[in-house]
Amino acid sequence: MADLDAIDYEILNQLQLDGRLANNVLAELVGLSPSACLRRVRRLEDDGVIAGFVALVDPEAIGRPVDVFVEITLSSQAESRLEAFEEAVATCPEVMSCHLMAGDFDYLMHLAVADTRDYERIHKAHLARLPNVSRLVSSFAIRTIYSTTRHELTEEPT
Repeated sequence: MADLDAIDYEILNQLQLDGRLANNVLAELVGLSPSACLRRVRRLEDDGVIAGFVALVDPEAIGRPVDVFVEITLSSQAESRLEAFEEAVATCPEVMSCHLMAGDFDYLMHLAVADTRDYERIHKAHLARLPNVSRLVSSFAIRTIYSTTRHELTEEPT
């Protein structure tokens, strides 16, 4: 874990709220000179604390308003089978995330799709062809209650 202080946490909090903040505005918000602020942001990037900057796209605006969660069980836990599955998942553009799980199934996948017909297409073209899968259980979200990309950060006591 990176060695972060209260100012680093505040920089991260502000950038999570608006990643397009101009450096001079960010510097003012966190109480630093622009040059000191820029040095800290670059250090946070170099240290991998800031993994990158992205635009968050509204799924409804691009015609993918339906969230589908798929529980996936593999036929084996052999490392080669896990790797083959994980490589194949990355080729499906509708997959928003896929997590190796502990519990009743091996992976939990989140897809953003247009509708049930679109999901059927994806199932046939991608999911049914994933290697080493013994079971798929799909659940459609009725609506999203809460979602965030923001981590609430505060300096931890030492």
